[in-house]
Amino acid sequence: MSARLLGIDLGTSAVKVLLTTLDGTVVASASAEYPIEQPQPDYAEQAPAAWLRAVADAVRATLAQAPTAPVAAIGLSGQMHGTVLLGADHQPLAPAIIWPDRRSAREVQEITERVGAERLYAITGSPVATGFQAATVRWVQRHAPALWRRVQRILLPKDYLRFWLTGVFATDPSDAAGTLLFDETRRDWSDELLDLLEIRRNQLPPVQPSVSISGRLCEDTANALGLPVGVPVATGAADTACSLLGAGVVRSDQLLLTISTGGQLVQPCETVRIDPQGRIHTFCSALEPGEGRSGWYQMGAMLAAGLALRWLREQLYEEPTNVSYDQMMGLASEAPPGADGLLFLPYLVGERTPYMDPTARGVFFGLTLSHRRSHLIRAVVEGVTLAARNAYDVLRELGATSQHIVLAGGGARSRLWQQVVADVFGTPVQALRTAEQSAAGACILAGAAIGALDPAEAAHSWAHYGSLVQPDSDRHCFYQERLEAFRALYQRNAGHFGP
Repeated sequence: MSARLLGIDLGTSAVKVLLTTLDGTVVASASAEYPIEQPQPDYAEQAPAAWLRAVADAVRATLAQAPTAPVAAIGLSGQMHGTVLLGADHQPLAPAIIWPDRRSAREVQEITERVGAERLYAITGSPVATGFQAATVRWVQRHAPALWRRVQRILLPKDYLRFWLTGVFATDPSDAAGTLLFDETRRDWSDELLDLLEIRRNQLPPVQPSVSISGRLCEDTANALGLPVGVPVATGAADTACSLLGAGVVRSDQLLLTISTGGQLVQPCETVRIDPQGRIHTFCSALEPGEGRSGWYQMGAMLAAGLALRWLREQLYEEPTNVSYDQMMGLASEAPPGADGLLFLPYLVGERTPYMDPTARGVFFGLTLSHRRSHLIRAVVEGVTLAARNAYDVLRELGATSQHIVLAGGGARSRLWQQVVADVFGTPVQALRTAEQSAAGACILAGAAIGALDPAEAAHSWAHYGSLVQPDSDRHCFYQERLEAFRALYQRNAGHFGP
């Protein structure tokens, strides 16, 4: 029986585990959840011990589905930006502070002012935000100095998992980039930022390529997982970087558009492309640069994509859970493109790209007595897509030339949404059919670490897509006009949005 690859994706609310063959065939999978604790307003914490219990449960459940399959290597993927603080005994000193945490707004402002916005972007490729490790560490230094004096190690969530698996401290460029303590061009920790924030380099893990073997499964953890001692563990990558691999998006002419609760546009690039205005994030990918490989990616983020549709469902229906999104999409298809003049700004919780405006608010514009549910639903679908295109134009301004869009997330299941994306962008679209793409990316990195496959080639061959959806030229021209109206609607109202 051929060897298997085990991918572990430590997500924000659950861990997903995938067992595959070397050609990407899924043999088994399982998941296990854990809560986000909010002991105070704006806090978002998780217990590292809860991660480990969930990982053990999910790995055992996966292996139970294929008990005779030998595991050749383990790959890791994980939620970005979070902070795990370890003491001298290498045990967590406090709950992990994860990316949705908002307590460090003052520290974000302080870091940006002390470094200088343009200098910060030039080093890290990104603006700092609450929940990012740089801001969280600064908050701990200021508000919990006694705790900070005990800190010996600072780890990201995935890298704490690796330490539990192998006893080795390590990280990779893609996850380290999300700390905002990292030099994007040098692909190493920034001494300038570490000095400024009073962080010792030896408090951070060494940086290794994502495809390297960072360690091997130690005895206690192997027993907990039901695996043999000594299985190699790849360094792995951040969940977004792994998601690109799992989606087969590794070339600079491809764009990954994810429409889930929020929305993301992720564009691979072969050189460091930094926005001096800080409207997008540029991070390292899971691939090492060189020989035409996209060693970085640019990312634009929307805060309310599927969230806007869920909100609308809750307002339109007395029993919203009895109404499927497929039913809503069927109703939306009854309305014409443009929803008979109805335009929607999906900024229900502020917006990231391109405005970085936490005060932005949602707007329905152009309502008349003739508008029905079908128009409202279609306007939300179009508004979210126009917001994505508005964000993409920043990437295009910086040199992106996408010829093909891979659509992922819940929105990818809707044929209507696929067509609207194709028409708004004027670009062919394919829906991703690969399940658990970040865990699949972790499997690819595991195979690459043991020399069993090439990560870029495996990314192409492993990913599965729906049929190609072509844009309609007339509707594309129509939506170009709607995009201008969409932008103008925000600009005219930006000064009127409240906190």
